[in-house]
Amino acid sequence: MSMHGNASLLKICTFIRAENSWYRLFSNSNIMNMLEKNAVNCLSVQYIDEDCISEELQSVEDLVPGRIESDVSSDEEIEDDDCDSLSEAEIENVRRHVLPQSLGWKFHGLTLWVELEEFDNDITTTIHSMSASHNTEVIPKSHMTAIYGMTHLSVGSALSKMKQLHGLFPNGWPKFDRPVGVVTDLAVAGRPGQVCSIAWAELTLSSNEHHEEAMDKLYELFYGEEDSIPNRHRPWKPHNSIAYDNPEKNVLSLGETFKFISKRPTLLAKERRVEAFSLWDTNGTMGEWRCLDRVKFW
Repeated sequence: MSMHGNASLLKICTFIRAENSWYRLFSNSNIMNMLEKNAVNCLSVQYIDEDCISEELQSVEDLVPGRIESDVSSDEEIEDDDCDSLSEAEIENVRRHVLPQSLGWKFHGLTLWVELEEFDNDITTTIHSMSASHNTEVIPKSHMTAIYGMTHLSVGSALSKMKQLHGLFPNGWPKFDRPVGVVTDLAVAGRPGQVCSIAWAELTLSSNEHHEEAMDKLYELFYGEEDSIPNRHRPWKPHNSIAYDNPEKNVLSLGETFKFISKRPTLLAKERRVEAFSLWDTNGTMGEWRCLDRVKFW
């Protein structure tokens, strides 16, 4: 996107497309700096010289497609005084739909993920589509969590244990039946069984006796040198998240989630093997997570 110099910005109105609406804001308002810094993430931003509108255009709609939400009708000429800055509520709405929403919760420890096989990249594509549509931070890798937040192991020790996974599961991790549900929910840290504050959308899978045995082996491997292996929730509740959001202003809904899942019938129709286990450093926000190792089964 080409940007005008500071001198010409004084005479420019900016139209921002948020979802299916256009918002007009004054060029030197606070949000302009925010948009320029995040221009690559804007759905559509047009910088319009007011002189061009006044002299050459009969209507703003000649230049800007779609509906314009402002206090100026589409067939009025725009004067300098008409370019008012957005209200705080409008700024927040633009921020929600135009600027990327980072997940705010700070996680901790080392985390072990189960990575499922995909059919024509169906899960990963859905994750990215959900993120783009809802303007939420994209999940870095499709996964189901096996063990979260290990703080008793150094990175070196955890990597050493990753090397033992092939021997521990020579035939791979037990296969999963097709998903049993689609869920959107939110958790608040401190509530029973909830260790973080987050909203999410997921494909819910089921655990059987083979998965439970495999989980016991996994805990034994990663906690075996401790005085006691921590109690884990039984049965394991495997789920593959396809979107995360902050719970305070959550935009994820069950209806929207079904809409995206219905575009890829394989998501609910296929049994899936486990392609790999991966070890992640999940200290900090999701944007700070790092993959440390990946062990593929096939």
